[in-house]
Amino acid sequence: MQQKGGGLSKMHQDSEPSESTRKSRSWGEAGRALLNPRVISMLFLGFSAGLPLFLIFGTLSVWLTEAGIQKSSVTFFSWAALGYSFKYVWAPLVDRLPIPWLSSRLGRRRGWLVTAQLAVAASMVWMGISDPRDSLTMIGLAAVMLGFSSATQDIVIDAYRIEAVTKDLQAMMSSTYVAGYRIGMLLGGAGALKLASIFAKTDGYDATAWALAYGCMALSMSVGIVTTLLIKEPSRTAPPATGLRTTTDYLRFLALFLLVASTFTAGFVFTASLAQNLKTTLIDDFGVMSRLAGFVVESFRLLCSVALAGLAGWIAILLRAAPAAMLRETYVDPFTDFVRRYGKSALLLLLLIGTYRISDIVLGAVANVFYIEIGFTKDQIAAISKTYGLFMTLFGGFVAGFMALRYGVMRTLFIGAMLSSVTNLLFAYLATASKEEWLLIAVITADNLAGGIATTAFVAYLSSLTSLSFTATQYALFSSIMTLGPKLLAGYSGMVVESVGYPAFFIGTAVIGLPVLVLVTLVGRLEPADAP
Repeated sequence: MQQKGGGLSKMHQDSEPSESTRKSRSWGEAGRALLNPRVISMLFLGFSAGLPLFLIFGTLSVWLTEAGIQKSSVTFFSWAALGYSFKYVWAPLVDRLPIPWLSSRLGRRRGWLVTAQLAVAASMVWMGISDPRDSLTMIGLAAVMLGFSSATQDIVIDAYRIEAVTKDLQAMMSSTYVAGYRIGMLLGGAGALKLASIFAKTDGYDATAWALAYGCMALSMSVGIVTTLLIKEPSRTAPPATGLRTTTDYLRFLALFLLVASTFTAGFVFTASLAQNLKTTLIDDFGVMSRLAGFVVESFRLLCSVALAGLAGWIAILLRAAPAAMLRETYVDPFTDFVRRYGKSALLLLLLIGTYRISDIVLGAVANVFYIEIGFTKDQIAAISKTYGLFMTLFGGFVAGFMALRYGVMRTLFIGAMLSSVTNLLFAYLATASKEEWLLIAVITADNLAGGIATTAFVAYLSSLTSLSFTATQYALFSSIMTLGPKLLAGYSGMVVESVGYPAFFIGTAVIGLPVLVLVTLVGRLEPADAP
Protein backbone atom coordinates (compact mmCIF):
# COMPACT_ATOMS: atom_id res chain seq x y z
CA MET A 1 0.00 0.00 0.00
CA GLN A 2 1.18 3.49 -0.76
CA GLN A 3 1.93 5.88 1.99
CA LYS A 4 2.08 9.71 1.86
CA GLY A 5 0.53 11.15 -1.26
CA GLY A 6 -0.27 7.66 -2.43
CA GLY A 7 -3.93 8.23 -3.33
CA LEU A 8 -7.04 6.45 -2.13
CA SER A 9 -5.64 2.96 -1.68
CA LYS A 10 -4.42 3.81 1.80
CA MET A 11 -6.91 2.17 4.13
CA HIS A 12 -7.82 2.51 7.80
CA GLN A 13 -5.24 2.04 10.46
CA ASP A 14 -6.86 -1.21 11.49
CA SER A 15 -6.10 -2.58 7.99
CA GLU A 16 -9.60 -3.53 6.98
CA PRO A 17 -9.79 -5.41 3.69
CA SER A 18 -10.72 -3.43 0.59
CA GLU A 19 -13.85 -4.18 -1.40
CA SER A 20 -11.75 -5.92 -4.04
CA THR A 21 -10.45 -8.44 -1.50
CA ARG A 22 -13.86 -9.40 -0.14
CA LYS A 23 -16.05 -12.04 -1.63
CA SER A 24 -19.37 -10.91 -2.98
CA ARG A 25 -22.08 -11.74 -0.45
CA SER A 26 -25.17 -13.67 -1.44
CA TRP A 27 -28.61 -12.16 -0.91
CA GLY A 28 -29.10 -14.58 2.00
CA GLU A 29 -25.91 -13.42 3.69
CA ALA A 30 -26.95 -9.83 3.13
CA GLY A 31 -30.29 -10.59 4.78
CA ARG A 32 -28.59 -12.18 7.78
CA ALA A 33 -26.39 -9.10 8.13
CA LEU A 34 -29.56 -7.11 8.72
CA LEU A 35 -30.16 -9.19 11.86
CA ASN A 36 -26.75 -8.31 13.34
CA PRO A 37 -27.42 -6.87 16.84
CA ARG A 38 -25.23 -3.84 16.13
CA VAL A 39 -27.13 -3.18 12.90
CA ILE A 40 -30.47 -3.43 14.74
CA SER A 41 -29.26 -1.07 17.48
CA MET A 42 -28.72 1.65 14.88
CA LEU A 43 -32.47 1.68 14.19
CA PHE A 44 -33.13 2.83 17.76
CA LEU A 45 -30.16 5.20 17.93
CA GLY A 46 -31.26 6.70 14.59
CA PHE A 47 -34.71 7.22 16.08
CA SER A 48 -33.30 9.21 19.01
CA ALA A 49 -31.18 11.26 16.58
CA GLY A 50 -34.10 12.14 14.29
CA LEU A 51 -36.63 12.91 17.03
CA PRO A 52 -35.37 16.41 18.05
CA LEU A 53 -35.05 17.86 14.54
CA PHE A 54 -38.65 19.00 13.90
CA LEU A 55 -39.11 19.93 17.56
CA ILE A 56 -36.66 22.78 16.87
CA PHE A 57 -37.99 23.75 13.45
CA GLY A 58 -41.40 22.78 11.99
CA THR A 59 -43.24 21.79 15.18
CA LEU A 60 -41.86 24.74 17.12
CA SER A 61 -42.90 27.15 14.34
CA VAL A 62 -46.49 25.89 14.55
CA TRP A 63 -46.43 26.30 18.34
CA LEU A 64 -45.12 29.87 18.14
CA THR A 65 -47.61 30.81 15.44
CA GLU A 66 -50.50 29.41 17.47
CA ALA A 67 -49.25 31.38 20.48
CA GLY A 68 -49.51 34.59 18.44
CA ILE A 69 -45.77 35.25 18.13
CA GLN A 70 -44.86 37.57 15.26
CA LYS A 71 -43.00 36.08 12.31
CA SER A 72 -40.12 38.51 12.82
CA SER A 73 -39.59 37.05 16.29
CA VAL A 74 -39.74 33.46 15.05
CA THR A 75 -36.49 34.05 13.11
CA PHE A 76 -34.78 34.25 16.51
CA PHE A 77 -35.03 30.48 16.65
CA SER A 78 -32.91 29.99 13.55
CA TRP A 79 -29.96 30.25 15.94
CA ALA A 80 -30.85 26.82 17.25
CA ALA A 81 -29.75 25.41 13.88
CA LEU A 82 -26.18 26.61 14.35
CA GLY A 83 -25.40 23.50 16.38
CA TYR A 84 -26.00 21.30 13.33
CA SER A 85 -24.03 23.56 11.00
CA PHE A 86 -20.93 23.90 13.19
CA LYS A 87 -20.83 20.62 15.07
CA TYR A 88 -17.38 19.87 13.67
CA VAL A 89 -16.08 22.68 15.93
CA TRP A 90 -16.63 20.67 19.11
CA ALA A 91 -16.53 17.20 17.52
CA PRO A 92 -12.82 16.94 18.49
CA LEU A 93 -13.81 17.23 22.15
CA VAL A 94 -16.16 14.29 21.73
CA ASP A 95 -13.44 12.39 19.90
CA ARG A 96 -10.66 12.90 22.41
CA LEU A 97 -11.96 13.89 25.85
CA PRO A 98 -13.69 11.68 28.44
CA ILE A 99 -16.79 12.46 30.44
CA PRO A 100 -15.83 12.40 34.13
CA TRP A 101 -17.13 9.29 35.95
CA LEU A 102 -19.34 8.09 33.06
CA SER A 103 -16.52 7.35 30.62
CA SER A 104 -14.75 5.12 33.14
CA ARG A 105 -17.94 3.08 33.63
CA LEU A 106 -19.60 3.06 30.21
CA GLY A 107 -16.69 3.82 27.91
CA ARG A 108 -15.94 7.08 26.11
CA ARG A 109 -18.52 6.70 23.31
CA ARG A 110 -21.39 5.50 25.49
CA GLY A 111 -20.52 7.99 28.22
CA TRP A 112 -20.79 10.89 25.77
CA LEU A 113 -23.89 9.41 24.15
CA VAL A 114 -25.95 8.99 27.30
CA THR A 115 -24.91 12.49 28.43
CA ALA A 116 -26.09 14.00 25.14
CA GLN A 117 -29.35 12.02 25.22
CA LEU A 118 -30.16 13.13 28.75
CA ALA A 119 -29.42 16.72 27.71
CA VAL A 120 -31.77 16.34 24.71
CA ALA A 121 -34.57 15.04 26.95
CA ALA A 122 -33.98 17.82 29.52
CA SER A 123 -34.07 20.44 26.74
CA MET A 124 -37.41 19.11 25.50
CA VAL A 125 -38.85 19.33 29.02
CA TRP A 126 -37.45 22.87 29.38
CA MET A 127 -39.08 23.93 26.12
CA GLY A 128 -42.37 22.34 27.15
CA ILE A 129 -42.63 24.20 30.46
CA SER A 130 -41.68 27.53 28.83
CA ASP A 131 -44.71 29.38 27.49
CA PRO A 132 -43.57 31.59 24.57
CA ARG A 133 -46.18 34.22 25.46
CA ASP A 134 -44.57 34.71 28.88
CA SER A 135 -40.87 34.32 28.04
CA LEU A 136 -39.83 34.03 24.43
CA THR A 137 -36.17 34.32 25.42
CA MET A 138 -36.43 31.35 27.77
CA ILE A 139 -37.89 29.04 25.13
CA GLY A 140 -35.27 30.36 22.71
CA LEU A 141 -32.47 29.35 25.08
CA ALA A 142 -34.07 25.93 25.51
CA ALA A 143 -34.23 25.52 21.73
CA VAL A 144 -30.55 26.41 21.39
CA MET A 145 -29.69 23.88 24.09
CA LEU A 146 -31.76 21.26 22.26
CA GLY A 147 -29.94 22.01 19.00
CA PHE A 148 -26.53 21.82 20.66
CA SER A 149 -27.22 18.61 22.57
CA SER A 150 -28.91 17.00 19.56
CA ALA A 151 -25.92 17.84 17.32
CA THR A 152 -23.63 16.36 19.98
CA GLN A 153 -25.70 13.19 19.98
CA ASP A 154 -25.31 13.03 16.17
CA ILE A 155 -21.53 13.32 16.52
CA VAL A 156 -21.33 10.41 18.96
CA ILE A 157 -23.75 8.16 17.06
CA ASP A 158 -21.81 8.71 13.83
CA ALA A 159 -18.57 7.80 15.59
CA TYR A 160 -20.12 4.73 17.22
CA ARG A 161 -21.63 3.57 13.91
CA ILE A 162 -18.25 3.70 12.19
CA GLU A 163 -16.32 2.05 15.02
CA ALA A 164 -18.83 -0.65 15.98
CA VAL A 165 -18.50 -2.81 12.83
CA THR A 166 -16.09 -3.41 9.98
CA LYS A 167 -16.31 -1.55 6.69
CA ASP A 168 -18.38 -4.19 4.87
CA LEU A 169 -21.31 -3.70 7.27
CA GLN A 170 -21.33 0.11 7.12
CA ALA A 171 -24.00 0.27 4.39
CA MET A 172 -26.36 -1.91 6.41
CA MET A 173 -25.66 0.16 9.54
CA SER A 174 -26.41 3.28 7.51
CA SER A 175 -29.70 1.89 6.18
CA THR A 176 -31.08 1.08 9.63
CA TYR A 177 -29.79 4.39 11.00
CA VAL A 178 -31.50 6.37 8.22
CA ALA A 179 -34.70 4.36 8.77
CA GLY A 180 -34.71 5.12 12.49
CA TYR A 181 -33.86 8.77 11.85
CA ARG A 182 -36.83 9.20 9.49
CA ILE A 183 -39.19 7.52 11.96
CA GLY A 184 -37.92 9.85 14.70
CA MET A 185 -38.51 12.85 12.44
CA LEU A 186 -42.06 11.66 11.78
CA LEU A 187 -42.81 11.39 15.48
CA GLY A 188 -41.20 14.74 16.29
CA GLY A 189 -43.12 16.41 13.46
CA ALA A 190 -46.55 14.97 12.71
CA GLY A 191 -46.62 12.96 15.97
CA ALA A 192 -45.96 15.93 18.24
CA LEU A 193 -48.53 18.07 16.41
CA LYS A 194 -51.12 15.30 16.73
CA LEU A 195 -50.43 14.93 20.46
CA ALA A 196 -50.75 18.69 20.98
CA SER A 197 -54.11 18.55 19.20
CA ILE A 198 -55.29 15.61 21.33
CA PHE A 199 -54.23 17.23 24.62
CA ALA A 200 -55.76 20.62 23.77
CA LYS A 201 -58.89 21.37 25.82
CA THR A 202 -59.89 24.42 23.78
CA ASP A 203 -59.98 25.34 20.11
CA GLY A 204 -57.53 28.16 20.71
CA TYR A 205 -54.05 28.20 22.16
CA ASP A 206 -53.42 25.74 25.02
CA ALA A 207 -49.97 25.97 26.61
CA THR A 208 -50.55 22.82 28.68
CA ALA A 209 -51.19 20.76 25.55
CA TRP A 210 -47.84 21.81 24.09
CA ALA A 211 -46.09 21.11 27.38
CA LEU A 212 -47.54 17.59 27.46
CA ALA A 213 -46.62 17.00 23.81
CA TYR A 214 -42.99 18.00 24.38
CA GLY A 215 -42.99 15.96 27.60
CA CYS A 216 -44.01 12.89 25.59
CA MET A 217 -41.18 13.58 23.16
CA ALA A 218 -38.74 13.75 26.09
CA LEU A 219 -40.09 10.42 27.34
CA SER A 220 -39.57 8.96 23.86
CA MET A 221 -35.85 9.66 24.21
CA SER A 222 -35.79 6.70 26.61
CA VAL A 223 -35.63 4.52 23.48
CA GLY A 224 -32.16 5.86 22.72
CA ILE A 225 -31.03 5.96 26.35
CA VAL A 226 -31.98 2.32 27.00
CA THR A 227 -30.29 1.29 23.74
CA THR A 228 -27.10 3.08 24.79
CA LEU A 229 -27.08 1.28 28.13
CA LEU A 230 -27.63 -2.13 26.46
CA ILE A 231 -25.09 -1.94 23.64
CA LYS A 232 -21.39 -2.58 24.10
CA GLU A 233 -18.64 -0.03 23.72
CA PRO A 234 -16.90 -0.48 20.35
CA SER A 235 -13.55 -2.23 20.62
CA ARG A 236 -12.08 0.01 17.91
CA THR A 237 -12.13 3.60 19.07
CA ALA A 238 -10.09 6.79 18.87
CA PRO A 239 -7.28 6.98 21.43
CA PRO A 240 -7.65 9.49 24.28
CA ALA A 241 -5.98 12.86 24.05
CA THR A 242 -2.34 12.46 25.07
CA GLY A 243 -2.02 16.21 25.49
CA LEU A 244 -4.43 15.99 28.44
CA ARG A 245 -2.44 15.29 31.58
CA THR A 246 -4.37 16.74 34.51
CA THR A 247 -7.86 17.78 35.48
CA THR A 248 -6.65 21.38 35.27
CA ASP A 249 -5.69 20.84 31.60
CA TYR A 250 -9.14 19.44 30.95
CA LEU A 251 -10.85 22.42 32.54
CA ARG A 252 -8.59 24.91 30.74
CA PHE A 253 -9.40 23.29 27.42
CA LEU A 254 -13.16 23.41 28.09
CA ALA A 255 -12.87 27.03 29.20
CA LEU A 256 -11.15 27.90 25.93
CA PHE A 257 -13.90 26.20 23.92
CA LEU A 258 -16.64 27.97 25.90
CA LEU A 259 -14.87 31.31 25.39
CA VAL A 260 -14.76 30.83 21.62
CA ALA A 261 -18.36 29.58 21.46
CA SER A 262 -19.73 32.41 23.60
CA THR A 263 -17.77 35.01 21.61
CA PHE A 264 -19.24 33.67 18.37
CA THR A 265 -22.77 33.66 19.83
CA ALA A 266 -22.40 37.19 21.20
CA GLY A 267 -21.08 38.45 17.88
CA PHE A 268 -23.96 36.86 16.01
CA VAL A 269 -26.62 38.05 18.44
CA PHE A 270 -25.50 41.65 18.84
CA THR A 271 -25.16 42.24 15.10
CA ALA A 272 -28.82 41.33 14.40
CA SER A 273 -30.14 44.90 14.28
CA LEU A 274 -27.10 46.09 12.30
CA ALA A 275 -27.66 43.30 9.77
CA GLN A 276 -31.32 44.23 9.40
CA ASN A 277 -30.43 47.87 8.74
CA LEU A 278 -27.84 46.83 6.17
CA LYS A 279 -30.38 44.64 4.37
CA THR A 280 -32.83 47.53 4.22
CA THR A 281 -30.13 49.82 2.81
CA LEU A 282 -29.16 47.34 0.11
CA ILE A 283 -32.78 46.79 -0.90
CA ASP A 284 -34.06 50.37 -0.72
CA ASP A 285 -31.02 52.42 -1.73
CA PHE A 286 -29.22 50.08 -4.13
CA GLY A 287 -32.13 48.05 -5.51
CA VAL A 288 -30.66 44.68 -4.53
CA MET A 289 -33.16 41.80 -4.58
CA SER A 290 -34.32 40.84 -1.09
CA ARG A 291 -33.11 37.22 -1.31
CA LEU A 292 -29.67 38.23 -2.55
CA ALA A 293 -29.38 41.02 0.03
CA GLY A 294 -30.31 38.65 2.82
CA PHE A 295 -27.79 36.06 1.66
CA VAL A 296 -24.94 38.58 1.36
CA VAL A 297 -25.60 40.28 4.71
CA GLU A 298 -26.12 37.05 6.67
CA SER A 299 -23.01 35.50 5.13
CA PHE A 300 -20.97 38.57 6.08
CA ARG A 301 -22.47 38.53 9.57
CA LEU A 302 -21.57 34.87 9.98
CA LEU A 303 -18.01 35.38 8.76
CA CYS A 304 -17.53 38.34 11.11
CA SER A 305 -18.76 36.28 14.06
CA VAL A 306 -16.41 33.43 13.14
CA ALA A 307 -13.49 35.88 12.80
CA LEU A 308 -14.30 37.43 16.19
CA ALA A 309 -14.42 34.00 17.82
CA GLY A 310 -11.15 33.04 16.15
CA LEU A 311 -9.51 36.23 17.43
CA ALA A 312 -10.68 35.50 20.97
CA GLY A 313 -9.31 31.96 20.72
CA TRP A 314 -6.00 33.15 19.28
CA ILE A 315 -5.51 35.64 22.11
CA ALA A 316 -6.37 32.98 24.67
CA ILE A 317 -3.84 30.59 23.12
CA LEU A 318 -1.14 33.30 23.24
CA LEU A 319 -1.94 33.63 26.93
CA ARG A 320 -1.56 29.82 27.25
CA ALA A 321 -5.17 29.23 28.25
CA ALA A 322 -4.90 25.57 27.15
CA PRO A 323 -2.05 23.06 26.52
CA ALA A 324 -0.64 23.61 23.01
CA ALA A 325 -0.03 19.88 22.42
CA MET A 326 -3.63 19.12 23.25
CA LEU A 327 -4.93 21.78 20.85
CA ARG A 328 -2.74 20.50 18.04
CA GLU A 329 -3.82 16.92 18.59
CA THR A 330 -7.48 17.89 18.82
CA TYR A 331 -7.90 20.31 15.90
CA VAL A 332 -4.89 20.05 13.58
CA ASP A 333 -4.06 16.35 13.49
CA PRO A 334 -7.47 15.19 12.10
CA PHE A 335 -6.99 17.34 8.99
CA THR A 336 -3.35 16.46 8.44
CA ASP A 337 -4.24 12.79 8.87
CA PHE A 338 -6.83 12.98 6.08
CA VAL A 339 -4.40 14.70 3.70
CA ARG A 340 -1.60 12.29 4.62
CA ARG A 341 -3.72 9.23 3.94
CA TYR A 342 -5.21 10.38 0.63
CA GLY A 343 -2.52 12.73 -0.67
CA LYS A 344 -3.41 14.64 -3.86
CA SER A 345 -6.66 12.70 -4.12
CA ALA A 346 -7.96 14.43 -0.95
CA LEU A 347 -9.12 17.41 -3.04
CA LEU A 348 -11.04 15.13 -5.42
CA LEU A 349 -12.68 13.42 -2.46
CA LEU A 350 -13.73 16.72 -0.90
CA LEU A 351 -15.18 17.81 -4.24
CA LEU A 352 -17.27 14.64 -4.41
CA ILE A 353 -18.40 15.07 -0.81
CA GLY A 354 -19.44 18.67 -1.44
CA THR A 355 -21.46 17.94 -4.60
CA TYR A 356 -22.93 14.45 -4.25
CA ARG A 357 -26.28 15.63 -2.83
CA ILE A 358 -26.55 18.74 -5.02
CA SER A 359 -29.43 17.56 -7.26
CA ASP A 360 -31.91 16.59 -4.56
CA ILE A 361 -31.04 19.39 -2.11
CA VAL A 362 -31.49 22.14 -4.72
CA LEU A 363 -34.76 20.59 -5.92
CA GLY A 364 -36.00 19.99 -2.39
CA ALA A 365 -35.84 23.71 -1.60
CA VAL A 366 -38.87 24.40 -3.85
CA ALA A 367 -40.63 21.01 -3.82
CA ASN A 368 -43.46 21.89 -1.41
CA VAL A 369 -44.10 25.25 -3.07
CA PHE A 370 -44.19 23.46 -6.44
CA TYR A 371 -46.80 20.94 -5.27
CA ILE A 372 -49.08 23.72 -4.05
CA GLU A 373 -48.66 25.94 -7.10
CA ILE A 374 -49.59 23.19 -9.56
CA GLY A 375 -52.80 22.52 -7.67
CA PHE A 376 -52.30 19.77 -5.08
CA THR A 377 -53.88 20.25 -1.65
CA LYS A 378 -52.09 20.29 1.68
CA ASP A 379 -53.75 16.98 2.61
CA GLN A 380 -52.48 15.37 -0.58
CA ILE A 381 -48.98 16.68 0.03
CA ALA A 382 -49.00 15.47 3.63
CA ALA A 383 -50.32 12.02 2.75
CA ILE A 384 -48.28 11.37 -0.39
CA SER A 385 -45.08 13.40 -0.10
CA LYS A 386 -44.54 13.22 3.66
CA THR A 387 -46.08 9.97 4.87
CA TYR A 388 -46.00 7.68 1.84
CA GLY A 389 -42.72 9.26 0.71
CA LEU A 390 -41.17 8.43 4.08
CA PHE A 391 -41.80 4.72 3.61
CA MET A 392 -40.38 4.84 0.09
CA THR A 393 -37.24 6.49 1.47
CA LEU A 394 -36.92 3.78 4.12
CA PHE A 395 -37.37 1.09 1.49
CA GLY A 396 -34.74 2.73 -0.71
CA GLY A 397 -32.34 2.78 2.24
CA PHE A 398 -32.69 -0.94 2.85
CA VAL A 399 -32.31 -1.63 -0.87
CA ALA A 400 -29.04 0.33 -0.79
CA GLY A 401 -27.82 -1.69 2.18
CA PHE A 402 -28.41 -4.97 0.35
CA MET A 403 -26.91 -3.62 -2.89
CA ALA A 404 -23.76 -2.40 -1.13
CA LEU A 405 -23.21 -5.78 0.49
CA ARG A 406 -23.87 -7.59 -2.79
CA TYR A 407 -22.13 -5.31 -5.31
CA GLY A 408 -20.01 -2.87 -3.30
CA VAL A 409 -20.43 0.68 -2.03
CA MET A 410 -18.92 2.44 -5.08
CA ARG A 411 -21.36 0.86 -7.54
CA THR A 412 -24.27 1.65 -5.24
CA LEU A 413 -22.97 5.20 -4.90
CA PHE A 414 -22.94 5.60 -8.69
CA ILE A 415 -26.46 4.17 -9.06
CA GLY A 416 -27.75 6.49 -6.32
CA ALA A 417 -26.24 9.56 -7.99
CA MET A 418 -27.62 8.57 -11.40
CA LEU A 419 -31.12 7.94 -10.05
CA SER A 420 -31.09 11.25 -8.15
CA SER A 421 -30.49 13.12 -11.41
CA VAL A 422 -32.82 11.08 -13.62
CA THR A 423 -35.79 11.24 -11.25
CA ASN A 424 -35.60 15.06 -11.27
CA LEU A 425 -36.71 14.90 -14.90
CA LEU A 426 -39.98 13.40 -13.67
CA PHE A 427 -40.69 16.67 -11.85
CA ALA A 428 -40.23 18.52 -15.13
CA TYR A 429 -42.87 16.25 -16.68
CA LEU A 430 -45.16 16.70 -13.67
CA ALA A 431 -44.92 20.49 -14.12
CA THR A 432 -46.34 20.24 -17.66
CA ALA A 433 -48.80 17.34 -17.21
CA SER A 434 -52.37 17.49 -15.98
CA LYS A 435 -52.87 17.38 -12.23
CA GLU A 436 -53.36 13.67 -11.44
CA GLU A 437 -52.88 12.18 -8.00
CA TRP A 438 -51.53 8.91 -9.40
CA LEU A 439 -48.84 10.86 -11.26
CA LEU A 440 -47.76 12.60 -8.06
CA ILE A 441 -47.57 9.21 -6.35
CA ALA A 442 -45.40 7.84 -9.17
CA VAL A 443 -43.01 10.81 -9.03
CA ILE A 444 -42.76 10.69 -5.22
CA THR A 445 -42.15 6.93 -5.35
CA ALA A 446 -39.25 7.26 -7.80
CA ASP A 447 -37.74 10.33 -6.14
CA ASN A 448 -37.83 8.99 -2.59
CA LEU A 449 -36.53 5.54 -3.58
CA ALA A 450 -33.63 7.24 -5.35
CA GLY A 451 -33.04 9.51 -2.36
CA GLY A 452 -33.03 6.58 0.05
CA ILE A 453 -30.50 4.67 -2.05
CA ALA A 454 -28.23 7.68 -2.57
CA THR A 455 -28.28 8.83 1.07
CA THR A 456 -27.58 5.41 2.54
CA ALA A 457 -24.77 4.65 0.10
CA PHE A 458 -23.21 8.06 0.68
CA VAL A 459 -23.32 7.78 4.47
CA ALA A 460 -21.62 4.38 4.18
CA TYR A 461 -18.98 5.82 1.87
CA LEU A 462 -18.26 8.80 4.14
CA SER A 463 -17.88 6.37 7.02
CA SER A 464 -15.22 4.47 5.07
CA LEU A 465 -13.16 7.65 4.60
CA THR A 466 -12.69 8.34 8.29
CA SER A 467 -9.71 7.27 10.33
CA LEU A 468 -10.37 5.43 13.56
CA SER A 469 -8.00 7.87 15.25
CA PHE A 470 -10.32 10.83 14.53
CA THR A 471 -13.70 9.25 13.79
CA ALA A 472 -16.08 11.88 15.17
CA THR A 473 -14.05 14.88 14.01
CA GLN A 474 -13.58 13.77 10.42
CA TYR A 475 -17.14 12.55 9.91
CA ALA A 476 -18.56 15.77 11.36
CA LEU A 477 -16.42 17.73 8.92
CA PHE A 478 -17.52 15.56 5.98
CA SER A 479 -21.21 15.88 6.85
CA SER A 480 -20.88 19.68 7.06
CA ILE A 481 -19.13 19.90 3.68
CA MET A 482 -21.79 17.58 2.24
CA THR A 483 -24.59 20.15 2.64
CA LEU A 484 -22.75 23.50 2.61
CA GLY A 485 -22.48 24.09 -1.15
CA PRO A 486 -25.84 22.58 -2.13
CA LYS A 487 -27.68 24.60 0.53
CA LEU A 488 -26.05 27.81 -0.64
CA LEU A 489 -27.22 27.08 -4.19
CA ALA A 490 -30.66 26.08 -2.92
CA GLY A 491 -31.07 29.61 -1.56
CA TYR A 492 -31.28 30.85 -5.15
CA SER A 493 -33.82 28.21 -6.25
CA GLY A 494 -36.78 30.57 -5.94
CA MET A 495 -35.16 33.24 -8.10
CA VAL A 496 -34.22 30.69 -10.78
CA VAL A 497 -37.79 29.31 -10.89
CA GLU A 498 -39.17 32.84 -11.27
CA SER A 499 -36.78 33.44 -14.17
CA VAL A 500 -37.02 30.19 -16.18
CA GLY A 501 -40.09 28.34 -14.85
CA TYR A 502 -40.41 24.96 -13.17
CA PRO A 503 -39.74 22.62 -16.17
CA ALA A 504 -36.42 24.26 -17.07
CA PHE A 505 -35.45 24.47 -13.39
CA PHE A 506 -36.01 20.75 -12.81
CA ILE A 507 -34.11 19.84 -15.97
CA GLY A 508 -31.30 22.05 -14.67
CA THR A 509 -31.20 20.21 -11.34
CA ALA A 510 -30.81 16.95 -13.27
CA VAL A 511 -27.98 18.40 -15.38
CA ILE A 512 -25.98 19.70 -12.40
CA GLY A 513 -26.01 16.16 -11.02
CA LEU A 514 -24.18 14.74 -14.06
CA PRO A 515 -20.68 15.90 -13.02
CA VAL A 516 -21.20 13.90 -9.82
CA LEU A 517 -21.29 10.72 -11.93
CA VAL A 518 -17.89 11.66 -13.37
CA LEU A 519 -16.50 12.28 -9.88
CA VAL A 520 -17.79 8.94 -8.58
CA THR A 521 -16.20 7.20 -11.58
CA LEU A 522 -12.85 8.92 -11.04
CA VAL A 523 -12.83 8.13 -7.33
CA GLY A 524 -13.82 4.53 -8.07
CA ARG A 525 -10.84 4.14 -10.43
CA LEU A 526 -8.46 5.45 -7.79
CA GLU A 527 -9.73 2.89 -5.28
CA PRO A 528 -9.46 -0.88 -5.63
CA ALA A 529 -12.37 -2.02 -7.82
CA ASP A 530 -15.59 -3.17 -6.24
CA ALA A 531 -16.22 -6.84 -5.93
CA PRO A 532 -18.06 -8.22 -8.94
